[in-house]
Amino acid sequence: MPSVTLPLILIIFGSGALAGCIGSMLGLGGGVFLVPLLNLGLGFPLRTAAAISLCTVIATSSSVSAGQAGSQLINLRLGMVLEVATVAGSLLGGLTAHLFSEASLQRLFGVVAVATALAVLSRINRRNVILDPSADTGQLGGRFLDEESGGTVTYRVTRLPAALLASFAAGNVSSLLGIGGGVLKVPALNTWCGVPVRAAAATSAFMIGVTATGGAIIYYGRGDLPALLAAPAVLGVQLGSWAGLKLGGRLSAKWLKVLLTVVLLLVAALMFIRSGR
Repeated sequence: MPSVTLPLILIIFGSGALAGCIGSMLGLGGGVFLVPLLNLGLGFPLRTAAAISLCTVIATSSSVSAGQAGSQLINLRLGMVLEVATVAGSLLGGLTAHLFSEASLQRLFGVVAVATALAVLSRINRRNVILDPSADTGQLGGRFLDEESGGTVTYRVTRLPAALLASFAAGNVSSLLGIGGGVLKVPALNTWCGVPVRAAAATSAFMIGVTATGGAIIYYGRGDLPALLAAPAVLGVQLGSWAGLKLGGRLSAKWLKVLLTVVLLLVAALMFIRSGR
């Protein structure tokens, strides 16, 4: 692992700001971008990169949840239901991370990124919106004011068992790879469960902080979390998350999906290349 120097701290701070900006726009927590930067760009072991990333995921979740409080984009009822399955998966992932080689984890990261990108791409021109704003949302659905259209968006949550299964898998992958789980939750909620992409991203951002905490504690207990390097990453992510919140409201839902797909495929390609070395 690289030694702690001022240039390295500044690079990590800048990487965290970039990851936080993109992550807050898409509800992914930034880990899907920060882990490759630390692992591929700076030469950190994947477990160390994952541990640092989980700390930034917690920071991103706190920033985004606070920034979107009162906007009705965060579906608290749905988030708390799914978080039960997510935390269970997170604890299991943290306990089993040391059983896998770094190349295996990199390939798993790549597979998850490609599968997620394809799921998002398949629904790029579809929106989960009920036209009648007074329609019944069900027990876990919701409604919010959409900045893009200026109208009220209403939606129902469907296929709850699929959402629970995806949340468990997201928690498990989160701890193994340090990516917060939003990379699976946002596409699953949007593609299978009828949640609009903005509400899915906001709800995911709320959930990922709780998800990441379980894995981060386990990594810290095993000595994989260097506090001096995690701190600048967290500060950078906080700054980037604030910028991402401002930019995210100005992009259309379609372009958010396009951005998510492109980034995921790029990250997947880098991880597959790295795992073959």
